[in-house]
Amino acid sequence: MEVTTYRTLAAPVKAEFKDKGSRFIAFAYPIQSADEVKAYVELLKQEHHKARHWCFAWRIGTDGMQFRANDDGEPSGSAGRPILGQIDSVGLTDILVVVVRYFGGTLLGVPGLIHAYKTATAEALSVGAIIEKNIEKTVWLRCDYAYLNEAIRIGKQYQANIIMQDLQLDCRLTVRVPLAYYQACIEAWEHTRMIDIKTISDGNTNKHN
Repeated sequence: MEVTTYRTLAAPVKAEFKDKGSRFIAFAYPIQSADEVKAYVELLKQEHHKARHWCFAWRIGTDGMQFRANDDGEPSGSAGRPILGQIDSVGLTDILVVVVRYFGGTLLGVPGLIHAYKTATAEALSVGAIIEKNIEKTVWLRCDYAYLNEAIRIGKQYQANIIMQDLQLDCRLTVRVPLAYYQACIEAWEHTRMIDIKTISDGNTNKHN
């Protein structure tokens, strides 16, 4: 059965874990692109400028291919991977977790670090509200003004969201269609015979006549 939804955080959350004087403060954020990661990390570096490390991991999309884990100077594999592991164990995507570490003067060793970063992340995710959202596909529509209302009506019927409109000589819409209703929605637009449709499939743009 095709997967048509995914799970992510409803809103940012944070939690803290302490071990032998070191503080591990986990911040979790819902995100939509990797471009947002740098801004969040830089903000935390400014707010927690006396911390020693700002380790993070993120996952985006539903194909399992877009992710990163960063140890930020901690021993390799002791921070970023445990953070990512907790994200995956809860089954979340479109999420960034940054764990800020204040060093307490006592070395924890690699096993201790793995436990600390894992626990801090798990604590943050356990207090966050998790929501289920539709997997969507992008569609570009073009039609004359006379058919704009029909194009919009069909989209609403299948829970599609218009994310951009360009109304000039003709009407051009960028629409996000839930995967569960995608084929039926495309067929309904095609049935009008007056709406040009372009869809994205595997990185290529396909035109429907």
